[in-house]
Amino acid sequence: MITNSKITAGLEMAQICWVVPDIAAAVKFLADTLGITGFPQPEQVRAQDLDMTYYGKVVDAGWLTTQTYNGGSFLELVQPLSGQSMFHDYLERQPEGGIQHVAYRLPVSDFGQITSNLREQGYAVISEVDHPIARMAFFDTYKTLGVVTEIMGITPEGWTIVRQMEQVKA
Repeated sequence: MITNSKITAGLEMAQICWVVPDIAAAVKFLADTLGITGFPQPEQVRAQDLDMTYYGKVVDAGWLTTQTYNGGSFLELVQPLSGQSMFHDYLERQPEGGIQHVAYRLPVSDFGQITSNLREQGYAVISEVDHPIARMAFFDTYKTLGVVTEIMGITPEGWTIVRQMEQVKA
């Protein structure tokens, strides 16, 4: 049996996500002021299209999102548009925006064990996604870390896509 410490040793920080009130302004600031480029045109995402849960239920929610690879991590921007989601909740609490979650990745084969461990420690799941390239669980670690913690279990197909995305900026 694999111990939890062996699994957590395989975790890599993969992504930082800012939830912002104006995604175009955020992209412009990052490019013009910090030189962080490569953000594709923001795309509209609907929770229903991803079967993304919000406290256990798929809800009618939408947002704009874009991300780029920079310095070993993906930088994601999200602008809530409609409905209720963890992104909308964050912007209600922090109207000016900020870092909403940090994502850690590992092979999908270890996803169940680490997410079970977090649940056993009492961390509530805010949202989940089961996608062909990754399983994702977003844990409420606000009181412990000040941000949500996302665990991404990357499938073999997903690793191929991740490596392709990393090469675009390499």
